[in-house]
Amino acid sequence: MMGLTVPKLLLILGIGLLVFGPGKLPLVGKSLGKSVREFKSAVSEDEKAEPKQLAQAETKTETAAK
Repeated sequence: MMGLTVPKLLLILGIGLLVFGPGKLPLVGKSLGKSVREFKSAVSEDEKAEPKQLAQAETKTETAAK
């Protein structure tokens, strides 16, 4: 299985340092963290809304069947 081990993380960090440079690397990390946080928030909101949408859909189909 492809897990992220310490050597792989160091390699990714080294490549990021070469690509973005030491000045921009913290900004890139901050932006990436913010993006991940927003994605997780959107997923959790979607999971909370899903049961409500299913209940509404069932109600509509029951009403339409009558």
